Amino acid sequence: MAEQLRPALKSHPLMIGIHTGGVWVAERLHRMLDLKEELGTLDISFYRDDFTRVGMNPQVRTSHLPVNVEDRHLILVDDVLHTGRTIRAALNEIFDYGRPASVLLACLVERGGRELPIEPQVVGERVKLGKNQHVKLSGPEKLELRIQEANG
Repeated sequence: MAEQLRPALKSHPLMIGIHTGGVWVAERLHRMLDLKEELGTLDISFYRDDFTRVGMNPQVRTSHLPVNVEDRHLILVDDVLHTGRTIRAALNEIFDYGRPASVLLACLVERGGRELPIEPQVVGERVKLGKNQHVKLSGPEKLELRIQEANG
């Protein structure tokens, strides 16, 4: 993914990881690309469109954007892209902070099943899953992807 990102880097990009897995992936990419700007993090819990249905995530974390996003080139990182709703929520939160010049989406895994017209520019791996399967990233020290059967 780092090699895919290198040619796309604009001047002084700000990398932002989405909690939790996206932050783990972003931390690795940030080091590999030797980016100078501090890594930003987003917790999109309050921006989710299913917030009223599922209630509050018991592990709500703070979002941290180290610099103003206005007119900045951003690299938004997530672990698994599925429906696109997490990315929509992340973009809504980012735009509450300001209007970036551009947003490049990088995802470790793209699994299909989109409900919104959101596509990553950088993908680590594309996987086809069965109807009752999902992808789980564990970490942060050793990142490990597992395909699991959905409960229920």
